[in-house]
Amino acid sequence: MGSYSTLLKQSIALAIVIALITCLAPPNAMLWCAGVGIAALAFFIAISLWRHRQIMRLSTSIDEILHSGHRVKLAECREGDVAILSNELEKMVACLSRTTEQLQQERNALANSLADISHQIRTPLTAVELMLPDIERIDNPEQRKRAVRDLEEMLERIAWLVTTLLKIAKVDAGSIQARTSHIKVADIIKRAIAPLEISFDIRDITLKIDIEDNAAFTGDALWTAEAIENILKNCMEHTPAGGEVRIQASENTLATTITISDSGCGIAPEDLPHIFERFYRGESDSISSSEGFGIGLALARALISVQGGMLRADNSPEGGALFQIAFPKLIV
Repeated sequence: MGSYSTLLKQSIALAIVIALITCLAPPNAMLWCAGVGIAALAFFIAISLWRHRQIMRLSTSIDEILHSGHRVKLAECREGDVAILSNELEKMVACLSRTTEQLQQERNALANSLADISHQIRTPLTAVELMLPDIERIDNPEQRKRAVRDLEEMLERIAWLVTTLLKIAKVDAGSIQARTSHIKVADIIKRAIAPLEISFDIRDITLKIDIEDNAAFTGDALWTAEAIENILKNCMEHTPAGGEVRIQASENTLATTITISDSGCGIAPEDLPHIFERFYRGESDSISSSEGFGIGLALARALISVQGGMLRADNSPEGGALFQIAFPKLIV
């Protein structure tokens, strides 16, 4: 019953049936059959009109949702199949609304990431453009070799920047998922340290490791190693020669914790709330460095968070910065 014309056809058909039954009834029952039939017809028309109005209200609400783009409260129906239809439509609208919000957030995250890439890559590309004419004018082979090596390092930094930003964009958009497995902390630390061992030696920075033998957690090995490597690199860049970087790991019934600290100048109080923001460069020497772009720690937190872990920063009581990674074993 979708329109008044349908209701009219159904009413006429029912009236014809009632008339036939009345005509075929015994003479002494014809009046009674006619009365009952008319009452039934009136009841049918009343109920049908009421249901028709309910459905029209639902149709109007849906039309508002489709054309205005805003979620509105669907007509409330207390019972019956119309109420079931109303409830199901309400669930559908809520689901579509959440999906739309998620798509909008992903679209905004991707747009922001692309804007970050274009903005941050402009400076190193400008440096490359300025270096090329100078290299062309150099006649000394040794000087030209050094200049080309500097250019190669700059290009490597640009490639690293683009790769890192794309990883953050994928994590923000939720387009990649962690591959979880049982991981020993000692293996992850070894993997994270390997690319930085020479740099620690060149800078005369001691690396101290204290890991419980059986410390382990469930997570993604590659992502965790990359996150720890970025934290170690940040600590190394802000620790003076002769200093040390410490790595400690322990496991209990609640979580596996990895603590990384250094003997540098620490993190200024005004920088602590922003230290994991991408491209944040504090005024103090605690996190400002000409060696980085300010996205290593942002990537580290993104890689840890997507695994269900937590990464926080603070200052060590003994001095220097302190970063703590925790992988909870129970999620309440």
